[in-house]
Amino acid sequence: MVADHCLKLHPKDTVSILAVRADKGDTPLGFGVPLEAPVTRGHKIANTDIPEGGAIYKFGQLIGYAARDIKAGEHVHVHNCTFGDHGRDYEIGADLDAAKAAIPAVKPRTFMGYRRQDGSAGTRNYIAICGTVNCSATVIRKAADIINHSGILDNYPNVDGVAAFAHGTGCGMASSGPGFDNLQRVLWGYATHPNTGAALFVGLGCEQMQLARMREIHGEMDESRFFQMTIQENGGTKHSIDKIVDHIKELLPQVNDVTRTEIPASELKLALQCGGSDGFSGITANPALGIASDRLIGMGGTVILSETPEIYGAEQLLLRRAASDDVAQKLLTRIKWWEEYTDANHGSMDNNPSPGNKQGGLTTILEKSLGAVAKAGSTPLMDVLEYGEQIRKNGLLFMDTPGYDPVSATGQIAGGAQMLVFTTGRGSAFGSKPTPTIKVATNSALFAAMPDDMDLNCGDILSDGVSIQDKGEEILDYVLKAASGEKTKSEQMGLGDNEFVPWQVGAVM
Repeated sequence: MVADHCLKLHPKDTVSILAVRADKGDTPLGFGVPLEAPVTRGHKIANTDIPEGGAIYKFGQLIGYAARDIKAGEHVHVHNCTFGDHGRDYEIGADLDAAKAAIPAVKPRTFMGYRRQDGSAGTRNYIAICGTVNCSATVIRKAADIINHSGILDNYPNVDGVAAFAHGTGCGMASSGPGFDNLQRVLWGYATHPNTGAALFVGLGCEQMQLARMREIHGEMDESRFFQMTIQENGGTKHSIDKIVDHIKELLPQVNDVTRTEIPASELKLALQCGGSDGFSGITANPALGIASDRLIGMGGTVILSETPEIYGAEQLLLRRAASDDVAQKLLTRIKWWEEYTDANHGSMDNNPSPGNKQGGLTTILEKSLGAVAKAGSTPLMDVLEYGEQIRKNGLLFMDTPGYDPVSATGQIAGGAQMLVFTTGRGSAFGSKPTPTIKVATNSALFAAMPDDMDLNCGDILSDGVSIQDKGEEILDYVLKAASGEKTKSEQMGLGDNEFVPWQVGAVM
């Protein structure tokens, strides 16, 4: 039986979702119109006749315009629904009081984590090798592979592994500006991350991204935890690999010398991601994650929503609960930047829904964004951060990132997120280090099809009538278990090294 909340339509809604009911098979959620032709589940059915040029509403929000006359019961998708202006009559702060009231009063909880010397709290304990430039990528990967496959880590049970954070830039770039700023924030953020027990910076030696420059920006490093070397000074590739391996072997006893201790859940920073979304994302997994987000914030914790192109068209839902006009203007500035950026590169903000998203029932970015914002729950928007910027406030935050999942998650982790929840309807093989990724399926078919990748299933919201509230509690419970050391599916699969992708902006010179 479909859960009751799914059957309730907003008065404005002109479409409903075709879902699966255990008792009746494929059925449009909340509307009993006959189907004119077979329609794939997760897609939209017109609730009423819609004239050509008429606005199409879902969840009470505009998702597009009718490209031609649409009859009740007809399939609504890319063939008859087009992208258009979503209006800019923003009411900043209009829902702030309601958002404050939405912060739940919940009993404090804890997780078992690593207390670092600087006071931060980690959920994992990695040794990070950070390449300052692509020229050192092979060296650091080979060194990490030698350690990880040598068997030596069996003697150090408190070390989760050695992660090589290699990337495709670091030189041939301007020495200032967004591209440089993004990369230096990411590298510094990963090296100083609470889930990193020790870090080694490895460069070629002559690159644009110099560690000395990063130290000028961020301050001195704890020399007992952070180290540096260059391939040119080491005498080449082979000598550098040998030196890195020897150095890590020396570090292992020190990094292993930690124990998990009870830490308040208020110190958790939870990154929110969705990828391979479908028509169920906005009615199962994302709203359930929104409940988990609200409850973590109720404990004093932090959640980070990102992917600016994927909140486009739904930004008013965040602006209405912005904590201040300054916070709202930060978000509007980033929206404007993205409009200009895509236009300059001959793109469109509506290019975002991928072919897989569309196969899953999502038609325009306006529709996709409604589901994406649902991950953030209902509490006030407390701040808007630059890509990779350090997280210094509690509550709901927004970080400006692309919609491309590896790039977006890299920024969130660099900011300090110790856990990440990733919802998906089409399927995903994403993982991340040093922050564990929890993958949540929007539908039971996906959960059954990818059992080695999916940690949790939200399909039972539709098939068994599980409430959004209970599913949100289940997600939060799993977050705390994983934060305490339980391995997620992506960790068991060894994912996370290649998904490190800093956002490269600007000319390659």
